[in-house]
Amino acid sequence: MLGTLTLLPHLLYPPLTDTQLNGVKGADTRIQLQQAQSQLQNNARSTLLQAVAGLLVVAGAVATWRQVQVNREGQITERFTRAVDQLGSDNTDVRVGGIYALRRIADNSPSDRNTVQFILGAFIRTHAAWPVGMPDGPEHPTTTVDQHLPWLHVRAPDIQTAMDVLGNRPTSPEARRLYLSRVDLRSVQLDGARLIGTQLRHANLARAWLRGVRLDHSDLKSTDLRQTNLENASFVESNLRGAHLEGANLRGADFSRADLRGADLRGADLTDATLVGALVDATTAWPLNFDTNHLPHAGIHLINDESEPSNTAIE
Repeated sequence: MLGTLTLLPHLLYPPLTDTQLNGVKGADTRIQLQQAQSQLQNNARSTLLQAVAGLLVVAGAVATWRQVQVNREGQITERFTRAVDQLGSDNTDVRVGGIYALRRIADNSPSDRNTVQFILGAFIRTHAAWPVGMPDGPEHPTTTVDQHLPWLHVRAPDIQTAMDVLGNRPTSPEARRLYLSRVDLRSVQLDGARLIGTQLRHANLARAWLRGVRLDHSDLKSTDLRQTNLENASFVESNLRGAHLEGANLRGADFSRADLRGADLRGADLTDATLVGALVDATTAWPLNFDTNHLPHAGIHLINDESEPSNTAIE
């Protein structure tokens, strides 16, 4: 580097030779020419020094940035490990703290959002299992809806907190499907939650409060939604085949292009509900005051042949 700073100015502006100066009249003029050539060399040297200094500053800034990133990744890893450890605690308050810590990590680190979603989904499936179909599994749906069961935030605040975090997680094109099939979420409260594309097959959400929830493109096959408040909820292109919606509040709900074949809607309030493009069949059970004679006029597709393919967007 030092050699470059010394030699390059001489190569760009070499000293004037005696041959070049012979044609110049007057000693003062020759001296002025030599001084001007030297000044050009000095200017070139100064420019090179400034360029080198700028490169050093940039290199230092890059190195500092990389070190900051390394330190940040190390801090996130440490926080991540501590939060996961908290999820395994026997203390409910500690588990709730771990869930909120994971939420902070997801907010600050987009690359970790799918991992946080997977961990919280696994936590819910493990700690709030509803193992339908297992030899010792629960009756699904249960004979009656337990009217005395406390709200989920009372009986299982860690599960409620995890659902709150998942229902309000940042959305992105890279977000993966959320798997919450066969989970016990009875009396969960998720006002306005975003659960688009969630798999909730055979889950129990009876007597839940899901007003305004977004469940578009979700799979709710055989899900228990009896007596659930689903006012203004959205189920666009969702699979609700065999879903239990008896006594549910479906006022203003959007079932556009949803699959409702085999769904039980007896006793449900369908006031102002949107059913345009919905798929239904002879096994779909409607409220007593619902006039099924107007299904075609309402834009509802009545499927008579079970072999007919259903909406490919929800399969």
